[in-house]
Amino acid sequence: MRSRAKLDEKGSLMKRASGILMHISSLPSPYGVGSFGKEAYRFVDFLSAAKQKYWQILPLGPTSYGDSPYQSFSTFAGNPYFIDLDALKEQGLLYNEDFDGLYWGSDPEHVDYGALYNARYIVLRKAFERAKNDVAFMLRMEAFERDNDAWLEDFSLFMAIKSHFGGKSWQEWDDDIRLRDKAALAYWRLKLLPEIKLQNFIQLLFYEQWEKLKSYAGERGIHIIGDLPIYVPLDSADVWSSPEEFQLDSDRRPTEVAGVPPDYFTADGQLWGNPLYRWDSMGKNGYAWWMRRIARAGQLYDVVRIDHFRGLAAYWAVEYGSATARIGRWITGPDMDFISTLKANFPNLVIIAEDLGVVTSEVVELVENAGFPNMKVLEFAFDSNEQSNYLPHNYEHRCVCYTGTHDNTTVMGWASSAKPDDLAFAKAYAGDNPNESMVWSFVRLGMSSTADLFVAQMQDYLELGDEARMNFPGTLGSNWQWRMKEGAYDDALASRIARYVKLYNR
Repeated sequence: MRSRAKLDEKGSLMKRASGILMHISSLPSPYGVGSFGKEAYRFVDFLSAAKQKYWQILPLGPTSYGDSPYQSFSTFAGNPYFIDLDALKEQGLLYNEDFDGLYWGSDPEHVDYGALYNARYIVLRKAFERAKNDVAFMLRMEAFERDNDAWLEDFSLFMAIKSHFGGKSWQEWDDDIRLRDKAALAYWRLKLLPEIKLQNFIQLLFYEQWEKLKSYAGERGIHIIGDLPIYVPLDSADVWSSPEEFQLDSDRRPTEVAGVPPDYFTADGQLWGNPLYRWDSMGKNGYAWWMRRIARAGQLYDVVRIDHFRGLAAYWAVEYGSATARIGRWITGPDMDFISTLKANFPNLVIIAEDLGVVTSEVVELVENAGFPNMKVLEFAFDSNEQSNYLPHNYEHRCVCYTGTHDNTTVMGWASSAKPDDLAFAKAYAGDNPNESMVWSFVRLGMSSTADLFVAQMQDYLELGDEARMNFPGTLGSNWQWRMKEGAYDDALASRIARYVKLYNR
């Protein structure tokens, strides 16, 4: 029987635990990207052997421009890249010859998204053609279509039209379908029915395979922490199908877009470009769109991490068309009105508040009033000039301690680039053990802290450097590509992690 993660009455996770952060895409596989295949199950077994209780992943949606899992064509749909193709062979939907001549990339330690896009849909189309002759499969698909009609119909139509127009953003489509004229919608649904059915088929495969993997993890005591981006991209089925939820003008163009202002890391800030929500009107219907979104996340994951949680207190708005996020304004968000609605609708859902970035008193107050565990990052802790709230001796129980996140370098990367005084401070704080690498010093600090949950990146346990960094915020071209080599971990590593778990009662 699968058990869900729980919070106690004070908002703390009910038992000290630890977990590992690694996205599905980073798993080994012969098809250019990690998937829900045998390596995912093997990794769950590794987590269990290492006495971990959590596997944290990044968003599972279909990626769009820039290949970022935080920029998805849909907040409800799943990524076709994660479908296990070997499982389709076992089902008789694919044969070995279907893969002849396909190129998946040349480097097993990096995802080649261009190669992936070109090859993946070739084999999925072949699988769909065979599935059409499987009566039982098509009956399952009909049931899936009925059960998910609230989002699936618009998503599959959106993807079919996008394919028809050569991948163009819906902002560049013909006005009738861009503005969702009823006659145009009916026309395209009929014209593109085969492509729509293909998209439905892909989503069925994704959800069936994910549920199987999630159940396998749950049976071994592993909870899944999933990530929910606070925003959705402009070029998404979400904005196209529900324009009334977003700050768009009468021609469906954004008025202001999301980002963050300049900081220590980025002189121009980060211009994300996501359309902003009409929080006032959302509040009048009980944030219905958001509640559907949270419900879907609650089905996918055991614990939901809300990215950029501070945007619920106040968000940075930049005029649409600006070149950078340098010039913008802070606007008050929905604050506790939204949180109260969320908690009333989902009283048993465990949520982690990602409260990194510009943390003001308003953000601190929101996190405190919400009662959700927040985040502490060890790589941010060691400033030799001042005391940091990220130092373990400052923690309360209700928090999650990380070595670093997907937006940070690895611990080894941090150690190689840190200021000498900061590095000396970190070593002194950790006990300056000459026989212990900085990675394991960080692991010991996190494991021994009072934080309810400690999470390390898998790259850290593998003691990899900056070459294994997942994302460098504010840049394009080389992010989200890192993959773990086949055979990179073993029983000895699992045993070493398990010893720390036992030592610190995790």
